[in-house]
Amino acid sequence: MKAAQIKKYAKKSRVTVEQVPVPKITPTEVLIKVTYAAVNPLEELITSGSVRLIQSYDFPLTLGNELSGIIVAKGSDVKDFEIGDAVYTRLPLQKIGAFAEFVATAAMAVAKVPRNLDMAQAAAVPLTGLTDYQIFHEILTVSAGETVFIPGGSGSFGQMAIPIAKLLGLNVIVSGNSSAEKRSLEAGADRYFDYRTTNYWEVLSDVDYVIDTLGTSELEHELSIMKPTGALVSLRMGPNQAFAESQSLPFWKKAIFKLAGSAIDRKAKKANVTYHFVFVHADGAALKQITDLVEHNGIVPAIDPRIFTLDQVTDALALMSTGHLSGKVLIAMDA
Repeated sequence: MKAAQIKKYAKKSRVTVEQVPVPKITPTEVLIKVTYAAVNPLEELITSGSVRLIQSYDFPLTLGNELSGIIVAKGSDVKDFEIGDAVYTRLPLQKIGAFAEFVATAAMAVAKVPRNLDMAQAAAVPLTGLTDYQIFHEILTVSAGETVFIPGGSGSFGQMAIPIAKLLGLNVIVSGNSSAEKRSLEAGADRYFDYRTTNYWEVLSDVDYVIDTLGTSELEHELSIMKPTGALVSLRMGPNQAFAESQSLPFWKKAIFKLAGSAIDRKAKKANVTYHFVFVHADGAALKQITDLVEHNGIVPAIDPRIFTLDQVTDALALMSTGHLSGKVLIAMDA
């Protein structure tokens, strides 16, 4: 089968399409014929070695973290799925490889595709959906009536975060580009700021939670609008000591992350705010909850119209890195 691989970590890692054996499955795994794989910023973090202290890999490494596909074989202990089921998944971090024609993965990381989505749309859900779910159910302890602000939340992340937050009774404020305002308000956002015309930090105050998608460049502005005792969760700013402890990492890694996150922690402490870094993990049970949410709310993720073949993986990664997208970038395996 074909698989897109790297042979070492590098800032501009060379991705090549290789012929490799179809993976064998264990009794608790399923073999999925991949239909679509989604391309995410996480790919850049992995290829550059930026996350190797969280998860290191052997080489050659097949890239790709989320996919949709059809189960073509299952292990003897797998009871919840049948051959022929259409499924989607965020692959376990320690065993990624969605940029391939076939993937073997734990059945516990998989869920059936939402009935309102086609296979392309389904491939765009797992990573962002699980990130949102884990923020609101594992990291934050929220109460109805509180306020969450999502700067840069006009993309696929916000499409899932907004309805999840609304189900929990939160007031939801989002900033992003003007083209996504209508979609975000229809998804349930209470207020929307066009970042080109409004500086949110000049308007907002007393926000309970901020979910950062933009990185350290926004830290001062985000902290300035928050209530004391609020919580800042970031997908981009990087891990700290609290993250290392939550992952039960060894002492030496805790020491490194304590140092790496110290500047952010100091600024958050000065603002009397707690800082959390999120790094999403595979969870089939949570993905089933997301399936129900997607079906019930009629959520359809945006897909960039420029869909690539596996042989065009370098072009797909380059497009994703520009940030100028109309939705999730996809690789079609049968194209």
